[in-house]
Amino acid sequence: MPKPDVELILSRLIGAYGDRKWKRRLDPVGELVQTILSQNTSDINSRRAFKSLMDELGAWHRVADAGTGQIADAIRSGGLAEVKARYIKNALMALKKQTTGFDLQFLKKMDVDAARHWLLNLPGVGMKTASCVLLFSVGMPAFPVDTHVFRVARRLGLIGSKLSVDDAHPAMEKLVAAENIYRYHVLLIEHGRRTCKAQHPLCRKCILAEVCPSYKLFVK
Repeated sequence: MPKPDVELILSRLIGAYGDRKWKRRLDPVGELVQTILSQNTSDINSRRAFKSLMDELGAWHRVADAGTGQIADAIRSGGLAEVKARYIKNALMALKKQTTGFDLQFLKKMDVDAARHWLLNLPGVGMKTASCVLLFSVGMPAFPVDTHVFRVARRLGLIGSKLSVDDAHPAMEKLVAAENIYRYHVLLIEHGRRTCKAQHPLCRKCILAEVCPSYKLFVK
């Protein structure tokens, strides 16, 4: 299989969906909690749950000190409330012990692998959550791989078909220039939602059809 043209793919994606510029969404702890809430639910539901949590408790030290039942009640709209409440509670308790005022800005002084490793030591934090915190809040070139990114990247031949989701994070970071990681991540998700869908990809309308090694598998 020929090596994928990473720059051409990015150029086509920008042409189709517009460019994306990095802008901080939340503080690092907020991004961590928001990413936990986003698991197995829609963006609308996870944002509603996050807002409800903030309206109810207002500050991270209060969330950390709250009972899991109170947290679960506040995030009910995000689904899997009891499970996510435990993850949030345990992660914030660990942060309370290890940081001053829940400040994670010290991560900027580390390289991506070291910063991600630090976050992965928090209870309930996996590769995707850690990478989201680093990319969206700290502004580091970590490449989060969600279901859309994983699917589209495999179909395009950007990562191998036998690569695990966790291993795909560093693989994409090696493949894509650091200054392009944010836009690449966001645009692959956009493409996955609008064109390269899981069940019925719109290959005949795809702007990447001629460079996609999977095109002939779906179009007969």
